Amino acid sequence: MTQRPTEEPPRQVRPHPADATRGGPSPEPPEPVDVDPAVLSALLRRHGWQRRGGAPGRYGRWTPPGPGSGTSLLVPESRAFPDSDDLLGEALLALSRSGSPSAREVLLSLAVPSDEIRWWHDVPAGPAGAASWTVEDRLRGAARRTLLAAALATRARAGYHGARHRRSAAAALENVLVGSATDGRLTAFVPVAAGRPLTVRLHHALYAAREAIDYQRATGGMDAFDAAVEAGVSHELTEALVALVRGTEGARIAVEWAPAAGVPEGCAPSAEPVEFSPGDLAVLREAGARYLREEPAVPVRITGAVVRLRRSGPRGDGTVRLRVLAGADVPNVRITLDEEAYRIAGHAHLVGLPVRVQGRLESRGGFRRLTGAHGVVPVQVDDAERDRLMKELHENIDFFEEACGGD
Repeated sequence: MTQRPTEEPPRQVRPHPADATRGGPSPEPPEPVDVDPAVLSALLRRHGWQRRGGAPGRYGRWTPPGPGSGTSLLVPESRAFPDSDDLLGEALLALSRSGSPSAREVLLSLAVPSDEIRWWHDVPAGPAGAASWTVEDRLRGAARRTLLAAALATRARAGYHGARHRRSAAAALENVLVGSATDGRLTAFVPVAAGRPLTVRLHHALYAAREAIDYQRATGGMDAFDAAVEAGVSHELTEALVALVRGTEGARIAVEWAPAAGVPEGCAPSAEPVEFSPGDLAVLREAGARYLREEPAVPVRITGAVVRLRRSGPRGDGTVRLRVLAGADVPNVRITLDEEAYRIAGHAHLVGLPVRVQGRLESRGGFRRLTGAHGVVPVQVDDAERDRLMKELHENIDFFEEACGGD
């Protein structure tokens, strides 16, 4: 029988709408009445637009970044004048008709107030200044790993998360929009309503990682990485930073707060990007290995449905894989059981019941193995859950008869 995957495929952060409309129209502009002129001006400045004059105290004239700056915008400074809404409407319409990536990003931030996370990496240019598409692909991969590490840190503080909390952390990234990776730069938009804890955690974790690296390079000690766990630093974050920096001349990450929502408590209003260099790689790898090595096993009592049974003969110890229903934030665990416990697990599955078992969730293997298992007992469930488990059995009846036979 072909083994089914033991984990759900990782969810991907959604692409920025501009990816699907590259070279086409920008998103629809919001209504002028819904736009704060000060927020629009702050976003224009953030995305590289330059103020080139205008009537002081009344409106500013803004031009887009880059050569051939194109049409300028008149943006009121407040709603104190009768023509403010008209100027806002004209500015928003001009943004929606602009082909500039920065215009699309401004409109997106207006539509959904979002904190912005930016990544840059400096990669040696290829022939004739060309950069390989794989370089940009690696940037996107490293960015996603960074976001996932931050999402995991909002669930629990741990030096190594492994498979724990991974499904809920991945689900937290579903509303994150990621733009095109161009010219060594990538931006993610994290909606404030659902995602601010993630950006705050990443903000603190990046600075803690930078300080721990500097401390190690100055003193040779790794102690600062222990304290950095509370800020959100983990094996997963160090691995993400290694992926970001490896093969580059350096990389930077910055968190910028949504102007409409303000600066969260305990965070700097305008922080410089946190920089990492190839010289940091050895320390990051050492810290990641240390986190992996030292994260302790966790005592748990798990309730799970048996999805796989295997042993070498008709009697003796066997291995059981459970789909976790309660007791641990992992999707599956593997357990070695003695003959009696193995028989109980097999019979429980044949009648459509999950089992409850106690043991220690081992960090080795990503918290996917339960050791010292004992107290295996069937658990009563409601009719709907039992029917679903029985359906799963009937779909794989030959396999389970073979696995449970001989007793």
